[in-house]
Amino acid sequence: MPVLEVINLQKNFGNLEVLKGIDFSLEKGEALSIIGSSGSGKTTLLRCLNFLERPDAGRILINGETIFDADDPSTLSESEIRKKRLHFGLVFQDFNLFPQYTALQNVILAPELLARSRADYNSNKKAILNEIDNEARRLLAQMGLTDKLGYYPHQLSGGQKQRVAIARALAMGPDILCFDEPTSALDPELTGEVLKVIRSLADKNTTMIIVTHEMQFARELSNRVIFMDDGLVVEQGSPKEVFGNPKEERTKQFLSRYNN
Repeated sequence: MPVLEVINLQKNFGNLEVLKGIDFSLEKGEALSIIGSSGSGKTTLLRCLNFLERPDAGRILINGETIFDADDPSTLSESEIRKKRLHFGLVFQDFNLFPQYTALQNVILAPELLARSRADYNSNKKAILNEIDNEARRLLAQMGLTDKLGYYPHQLSGGQKQRVAIARALAMGPDILCFDEPTSALDPELTGEVLKVIRSLADKNTTMIIVTHEMQFARELSNRVIFMDDGLVVEQGSPKEVFGNPKEERTKQFLSRYNN
C-alpha cells in the first residue's frame, strides 16, 4: 500500500488554475523528485500537501486513510487540518527559521508546543521535555551541527540554516519529508553540503518529495521522477526513463532547454 496517494488534486487562485488534476502515489522509503519550469505548480502542490493551501478538489490519502476530501466537510475543519499537517514535514527554500531562537531552540519549539496537548504532559513534563531536547540534539548532530547548537540564524551560513531547517522538520516525526527547492537560496559552494544531507536521508530510506532544479541530483538520488508542466503531471517514471528516454514532447523540450 502506498504511504501517499494524491487523486485529482486541483487548486485555483481566483480564475487562475494552478493545479489541474494531479494524480500520483508514493511508496514508503521512496525518494520522489518533482521537476518542471517555474510556474508549473510544483510549490503549490507541496503547499497543498502540507495544508498551507487548501485544495479546491481532490483527495489525499495516507496509508490508505483519506485525510483530505474536498467533497467531505468532516475532513476540512481547522482542528483536523492541524493534525494532518503532522504527516508532512516541509523544508522551505528560504529556511524560515525564527531569528530570535538558537538552532537548538528552533528544532525544539514545535515538538514542545505539540507535547503540551499530551494527557500526561503535566505529570511527566520534565521527562517529556528532556526527551525532546535529546532528540533535537541528536538530529542536529546528524546534520553535522553539534558545535552550532547555541548559534542564532544570523550567525549561521545558508547551508547551516538549511540543515537546521531539515532537523526541525524531522523533529516532528513526519511520514513524508518535503523539500521545496532546498538549494535555491544557497551559494553554489554551499549547495553540496545540503545535497549531501538529503542523500544521506535517502540512504536511510526516508520517504521524501523533493522539488528541485538540480537535474543531476534528481537523476542520481530519486527512485522516481515527476515532470510537471502547466499544472499537470505530464510524465513520471524512473530517472532512467524520464531523463534517458522521455515519452512526452514537453518533457523532451524542458530537458533540452535545461541542458542547454
